[in-house]
Amino acid sequence: MSSPDYLTSLFSLAGKVAVVIGGTGELCGAMAEGLAGAGAEVVLVGRNEEKASARLAKIHAAGGKAYFLPSEASDKAQLNNLLEAVLKRSGHVDIVVNGAGVNSPTPFLDITEEEFERIMDINVKGVFLGCQVFGKYLTERGQGGSIINLGSMSGLVPLSRVFTYSASKAAVHNLSKNLAREWAPKNVRVNILVPGFFPAEQNRKVLTPERVASILGHTPAKRFGEAKELIGATLLLAGDAGSFITGAEIVVDGGYHAMTI
Repeated sequence: MSSPDYLTSLFSLAGKVAVVIGGTGELCGAMAEGLAGAGAEVVLVGRNEEKASARLAKIHAAGGKAYFLPSEASDKAQLNNLLEAVLKRSGHVDIVVNGAGVNSPTPFLDITEEEFERIMDINVKGVFLGCQVFGKYLTERGQGGSIINLGSMSGLVPLSRVFTYSASKAAVHNLSKNLAREWAPKNVRVNILVPGFFPAEQNRKVLTPERVASILGHTPAKRFGEAKELIGATLLLAGDAGSFITGAEIVVDGGYHAMTI
């Protein structure tokens, strides 16, 4: 039987630095709290300093270490500056969460090129650039690392009303698996955390009463997930507990993906 000390150390992130892109949002913000609670110094990255301040207050109140840096996920120059700023202040980066994302309920035939490009720019290009900038650092430093990309249930199975979002998340899943294969020899792990249905800012517009009833009818747990319920999977993928996990789609969905009829 494993000792309590061993289990504690297995999930400890003490001495690690975690960059959470999209950390000002609801889901990634909760993940950031979990990473800080496990001992990591967390860098919240986003565009809204006010939202970041509220999350930082929670982390600091719990005794965690965290700070905010502004950056646009789909701008490579800004991400390079972000990496440089983190290295200057924290000295290193060990964990990267690519979680910036947007959604839209527009019917397929009404989707404009501008809307399509905007969603792809953030959801796909943002992850692509985050992996490129931070992956280059992690693979070259030779000490391994963990990249966690936020996928979606709609990246696994087609879901109605979110056409561009679904296509963008399917691309994130595919890119993540390709990078997992490419970087495994360098001990840089790339995994996809796949939330089921969690009420969040980006999906509130599509959660009509009819859609909520449909979702809950297809979810064995009969409820939506709570943001804090992503923390366990995050800690598994972030540290030594998940040292042999790469290229995985870790689904946290209350059984949604297991339900057929």
